[in-house]
Amino acid sequence: MSLFIRGFRNTSKRSTVTMLIVSILALLSISTFAQSDHLVPEASVDVKFADYVKQLRAEAEIKGFSAELLDPVFASIKMRENVVKADKNQPETKLTLDKYLSTRVPDWKVKKALEQMQEHSQLLNKIEKKYGVQKRFIVALWGNESNFGHIQGNHPVLSSLVSLAFDGRREALFKKQFFAALIILSEGHVSLEDFTGSWAGAMGQSQFMPTSFLSYAVDGDGDGKKDIWSTPEDVFASIANFLSKEGWNGQQTWGRQVKLSKSFDINTINKFSGLAKEKMLTMSTWDTLGVTRFDDTALPNVNIKASLILPDDASGRIYLAYNNFHTLMRWNRSLYFGVSVGYLADRISKGS
Repeated sequence: MSLFIRGFRNTSKRSTVTMLIVSILALLSISTFAQSDHLVPEASVDVKFADYVKQLRAEAEIKGFSAELLDPVFASIKMRENVVKADKNQPETKLTLDKYLSTRVPDWKVKKALEQMQEHSQLLNKIEKKYGVQKRFIVALWGNESNFGHIQGNHPVLSSLVSLAFDGRREALFKKQFFAALIILSEGHVSLEDFTGSWAGAMGQSQFMPTSFLSYAVDGDGDGKKDIWSTPEDVFASIANFLSKEGWNGQQTWGRQVKLSKSFDINTINKFSGLAKEKMLTMSTWDTLGVTRFDDTALPNVNIKASLILPDDASGRIYLAYNNFHTLMRWNRSLYFGVSVGYLADRISKGS
């Protein structure tokens, strides 16, 4: 009996140990399964991206692009997670216009702009005359877009555009840019190896998106290429061509900083401020409403219409913006950017 009991007890201990081992193995199995399950979405992204690229190539073939062009292009395309991340995590910090201008138009940039004006004076004079765009605005856009060509971005444009299209949030936009980029490549304006730009696909010293390149880029030096990456003649002519085609008036400036006098009814500010065409009023009307020059004197008596813009609010900088400012808005729809270009152009004009 005692042997039986001892055997039973030993058997029970063995059973308990066995059950513990089985439980541990089960937990390990569940953990391993959970880990492998966690990896599935990552693997599926690669598969889905590969399928997406195949479909994109098929579309490109339907559009008539040759295999000779497409083979190296699609061999080079890679998923660029950093580009998608950059698109999803753009800065949300609220800047004031004063802070923005201090970083975008510092004294060193004004000095550099004046040096560039001098260095390229003959070329800029020629382009100013041809396109009717003042050279100070050409240089101001050049300086604000790429720091006079020094910051163009080194992302492979085609991979960036495909990655952003694959992400899906603005697929139609980035697919359109991708096919425009293929046209640029097929026309021989840039090599595949040198086809670089910002993470969003903006290219060269003028930071044109591919569709803007097709609409506005110019072969300024007559060599058969529209080289906005490294040829000053092409860069300046392309900038001027954009502004000219979008309605720039070479006899006018962009706007002026103003003040609201005590006679201006601040409660009506929303009624009068903004870029809508119907809110563009004559200078005499703005004068009657109580808008003055920044030095508190009366506005000039000229037959020009202007928009009242408040990039921050009524306590911040206030401007009367002329038609040329509206043209700058077609380059970049940010009020801050438009004001920074005008501000830099004004400082170039003043020489400091």
